[in-house]
Amino acid sequence: MDANQLRRAFTGFFVERGHTLVPSSGLIPHHPRAPLFTNAGMNQFLPYLLGEESPPYPRATSVQKCVRIRGKDDDIELIGRDNTHLSLFEMLGNFSFGDYFKADAIPYAWELVTEIFGLDGDRLWITVHVDDDEAADIWHDEVGVPVERIQRMGGDNFWEMGETGPCGPSSEIYYDKGAEYGREGGPLDGDEGRFIEFWNLVFMQYDRQADGKLAALPRRNIDTGAGLERVLSILQGRDSVWDIDVLRPIIGGAESVTGRRYGADADTDVALRILADHGRGMTFLINDGVFPSNEDRGYVLRRIIRRAVRQAFQMDVERLVTPALVAATIEVMADAYPELARNHDFISGVVQREEERFRHTLRAGLVLLDDLVASGTTSISGATAFHLHDTLGFPIELTREIARERGIDVDLAGFESEMDQQRRRAREAATRSDEAGTGAETYRELLDQFGPTEFVGYSEYESKGRVLALVGDELFLDRTPFYAEGGGQVGDTGTIVTDTGRAEVLDTTYALPGLHSHRVRVVEGGLTPGQEATATIDAPRREAIRRNHTGTHILHWALREVLGTHVKQAGSLVAPDRLRFDFSHYGPLAPEELVRVEALANERVLANEPVRAYETTKEEAERIGAIAFFGDKYGEFVRVVEAGGRSVELCGGTHVGALGMIGPITVVSEGSIGANLRRIEALTGEASFARFRRRDDTLNRAAALLRVTPDEVPERIEKALEERRALEHELEQVRRQAAGGDADRLAADAVDGVVVARRDGGSRDDLRELAVALRDRPGMRAVVLGGAPDGGGVTLVAATTKESGLAAYDLIVDAARTVGGGAGKGKNPELSIAGGRDASKLDAALEQARAAAGIGR
Repeated sequence: MDANQLRRAFTGFFVERGHTLVPSSGLIPHHPRAPLFTNAGMNQFLPYLLGEESPPYPRATSVQKCVRIRGKDDDIELIGRDNTHLSLFEMLGNFSFGDYFKADAIPYAWELVTEIFGLDGDRLWITVHVDDDEAADIWHDEVGVPVERIQRMGGDNFWEMGETGPCGPSSEIYYDKGAEYGREGGPLDGDEGRFIEFWNLVFMQYDRQADGKLAALPRRNIDTGAGLERVLSILQGRDSVWDIDVLRPIIGGAESVTGRRYGADADTDVALRILADHGRGMTFLINDGVFPSNEDRGYVLRRIIRRAVRQAFQMDVERLVTPALVAATIEVMADAYPELARNHDFISGVVQREEERFRHTLRAGLVLLDDLVASGTTSISGATAFHLHDTLGFPIELTREIARERGIDVDLAGFESEMDQQRRRAREAATRSDEAGTGAETYRELLDQFGPTEFVGYSEYESKGRVLALVGDELFLDRTPFYAEGGGQVGDTGTIVTDTGRAEVLDTTYALPGLHSHRVRVVEGGLTPGQEATATIDAPRREAIRRNHTGTHILHWALREVLGTHVKQAGSLVAPDRLRFDFSHYGPLAPEELVRVEALANERVLANEPVRAYETTKEEAERIGAIAFFGDKYGEFVRVVEAGGRSVELCGGTHVGALGMIGPITVVSEGSIGANLRRIEALTGEASFARFRRRDDTLNRAAALLRVTPDEVPERIEKALEERRALEHELEQVRRQAAGGDADRLAADAVDGVVVARRDGGSRDDLRELAVALRDRPGMRAVVLGGAPDGGGVTLVAATTKESGLAAYDLIVDAARTVGGGAGKGKNPELSIAGGRDASKLDAALEQARAAAGIGR
């Protein structure tokens, strides 16, 4: 079998037995308890294995790509030096989620290995956990494996995902390559090179807790792992995985790019194997969204890229090697993983940039290390190792590796001490400045790795791009049609969609100059770095924005025409619903000036001249009279926007193709925002039409109410105002006459020149006028009136004469408190007005006023 045939044979066997074929998940696991990389076929099934979710199927089978190059499973030092270890490998798996267990899983494995793969059962050895009598009995009693070929082991036959998580006893199948490969004795006592473990049946029944205790899983599960490369080496009769069909051609790619021949000598063979393995690893990691960095997964990727580059460097290979390794990997693996071919250019670009940077670092570091070796030193100090790491970008692992090859030690404790001091300095710096924070460092790392975002939004509203990173709610693409907020123009919104998810783009800004940040809300599934994405801007919104932006340029020109060339832009806002333009000018615009500005702008719109944008040198832009925007800094090359034949400005924003596309420009307001600074706000396009429609609707409603035509509305309003003034005058006369009559009636009831009475329903002013009119009658000394207006509440008014010896405030101060209010003394002692909330107590309050005035009922 070749690799493709093996994948089909394995999964087909289990599909026939009721298993659902599940595609490989990515190398970045998403479960919170998963390890750094997908390191086993069971990673994507963790929610089912832990009982957190109900599985959609009781049985599954898969071919899972895996990486084991860190932590407990860090095999990187062995890669290339033995016949089995790889950084990236494929795991054939079958799974049961509480369905079948040992009694079915063990016979399935034996049937597949002996009948489908055709392996000789007499050359197969079995291991089980020391305490697993059940598995041993099934192998012997049900399958028929002789007792002497079933061996018991301890920790090697207890599988764990990591320090915590699903685990359980396991049973492994070994292949005996024969006496020529070492002593007999089986996996327990024989030579490792003779007995090759290629199948691991995990009887997953426990969940390892953080305290080390084993808790029973909600259901017992089966997790089988069979290394595709090891199985292939047995089926293809090869002594090592390096000679099978998925690796030997990649070694051939390494031979071609280095000019070295595999099999020439042991050291060259190790180097070529490392190049082939690391080429595979870097290709798959980048394809799945891991990018070189100094943290976590990115650091692991950077490490394997740099290890590969160093192997080439040691062989005096000056040309770049990583793009060739990527190409060789994709040629071999694209049938099984077609997305690799689609992403070829992107992956190659990432490794090429990383290799180019590291080659410079490597030369500088090796010079320093060679000088140390030549000096006769037996140890590299912690300070020197830290200098290599911090200043030259030399990873400590690489320093250790080179030092070991040259027979010298590295002071790791001293290095860690230096690192601790650096971390402390970084924390202190972070508290002083947000710029030293993680976000800014991540942005710089992205910019260093991938260069500036390719902006295609001048000509494209939808484009393909690749997800580079997700930092909080910020998503980064290598190319985008989304305009990042700048030059007064707001950022674009829209959607970013991948095969696994959809995100709404709420805003677009610059994280750093040249690096577009899309602020997103994921609304479906999830998006993963490395995925190809379709980025689509909100087209109607962009159309409105670019109308307003070009409209801003035309208004700028019109203002300079009407007011003079001293007018300069001092700020702007270009949004989808409006535009705002701030400019320098010494005074308000006269109405006729504002009309002229609007008229000139619309003349240019009606002329429908073309709008042209192009790049040129700054000197050429200055020569043709292009106006620079406020506060902007320009490089050697600038972008010029010619809006018709009159407006020429430097601008990076988006614009219409011809002035007629702006639609009518409507000035909404103009006013001062500071000394010699003015602000004009305006509408264009649909917003202008909407404003016209609202005004027209308002005019038509007014005309209908007035029962005239729209053209007659002003004249009819003037007439109505005259009629109203006349009616108000008549009403005032009537009110005064009524107040006079009421004052006469109240005066007749005065006691010792004092009137205290209640009058509800009138306004506060009515009550005050009545009180003053009554007080001014002959013989009156004081008046207190209280009322409950129609709108609610209480009003109290007190009016006194100078000769009375009474103060208006004193007459109602207590009464006001009774109705839940208060009275103010004010400047006039002869008139006081108070308010309150509780009309039910008004009569009691008026009794208090009578007492204060010295009268009774």
